[in-house]
Amino acid sequence: MSGGPPKALPSTGPHSLRDMPHPLAGSSSEEAVGGDSTPSPDLLMARSFGDKDLILPNGGTPVGTSSPASSSSLLNRLQLDDDLDGETRDLFVTVDDPKKHVCTMETYITYRITTKSTRVEFDLPEYSVRRRYQDFDWLRNKLEESQPTHLIPPLPEKFVVKGVVDRFSEEFVETRRKALDKFLKRITDHPVLSFNEHFNVFLTAKDLNAYKKQGMALLTRVGESVKHVTGGYKLRSRPLEFAAIGEYLDMFALKLGTIDRIAQRIIKEEIEYLVELREYGPVYSTWSALEGELAEPLEGVSACIGNCSTALEELTDDMTEDFLPVLREYILYSDSMKSVLKKRDQVQAEYEAKLEAVALRKEDRPKVPADVEKCQDRMECFNADLKADMERWQNNKRQDFRQLLMGMADKNIQYYEKCLMAWESIIPLLQEKQEAKWQVAFTSKFEENVIPWARLTD
Repeated sequence: MSGGPPKALPSTGPHSLRDMPHPLAGSSSEEAVGGDSTPSPDLLMARSFGDKDLILPNGGTPVGTSSPASSSSLLNRLQLDDDLDGETRDLFVTVDDPKKHVCTMETYITYRITTKSTRVEFDLPEYSVRRRYQDFDWLRNKLEESQPTHLIPPLPEKFVVKGVVDRFSEEFVETRRKALDKFLKRITDHPVLSFNEHFNVFLTAKDLNAYKKQGMALLTRVGESVKHVTGGYKLRSRPLEFAAIGEYLDMFALKLGTIDRIAQRIIKEEIEYLVELREYGPVYSTWSALEGELAEPLEGVSACIGNCSTALEELTDDMTEDFLPVLREYILYSDSMKSVLKKRDQVQAEYEAKLEAVALRKEDRPKVPADVEKCQDRMECFNADLKADMERWQNNKRQDFRQLLMGMADKNIQYYEKCLMAWESIIPLLQEKQEAKWQVAFTSKFEENVIPWARLTD
């Protein structure tokens, strides 16, 4: 698939995703889609606040596709045949091997995208292409255009990585590589996004620029049409379940933002403390050159502080590379969810506006106009997809944060154990010096008092 326009991608099931009618396939002026193909999810759902997670039922996606709650456990991403809710993984994507390209006009980094799959949508079982950050950005924009009812995973921020100045440094590039790898794996896990034709093109096309130059897809006009219709209309009220989602996301982003700021301050203080330790340890070593009996203990203290410095550096690196990126990803994730929720509100506003327009007409009509029914279908489909993605996101969040917090606890335990071992190691040295000092004093007193008295008695 290296040339020409993207082709329709049939699913592994009995129907093609492109052939399935979807309520968001056109604007209100287009031909109405039959109601038999539109899911009718129950709009009531259980929800909870406080310390409990918001539990949302899997509402569904376009008819003919399955929507299993996918697992995002990082430990389960390393095998092609992982079992996800009874299904065998058939798509495996990795991001690795970053390379720096220096051109006349710009300098940029590309990453190798390796894809292995048994799906019929792919002509080959394995692909390897190189992509830069702006290609990932193109993919995400295309997913938002073509799948407006679904939650699109966030990309790492382009330049804003606090504490890193050089965006071509090894640390920055590796942090971004991990984030891009997770971005693609999120899409791969999704039962709808993973079948998107733009995703297929991104993974397989040798020359992506030919596809990037194409105009906006037809589905992008849907959002523009909705904005035009709802421009002067104020939404009456969200249904309770979506109001609960909005409140949860606001509180979640607030708490996570606070944790992120505090964690960054802690890391900054640890780095400053590390600088002091690195200056503090050598002082004992230079002091030891001036001492006699204290030389060895002072060298031991210097080595101990050096070991503690190394342990603190490892802890700081782990916090910077593993802890902070997860916080940032989920802050961006909540923003993405809010964006989808806003789009859903726009569809609801369009539906309410059409209903009011029909109610104001004086002539009697035997049934609701087709465009109003289609708008209702779009809203119900949006509700179903949003609730399904919210449930999937909650499952991923629980797994990711459980692993994150366990890892953080383990790293802190290792740090304090290393510091404890370092300080315990010099205790025997100090005890030996103390015992040797008492031994010398005892011998001196013995020679001074006992031996002369023994000679007198002889």
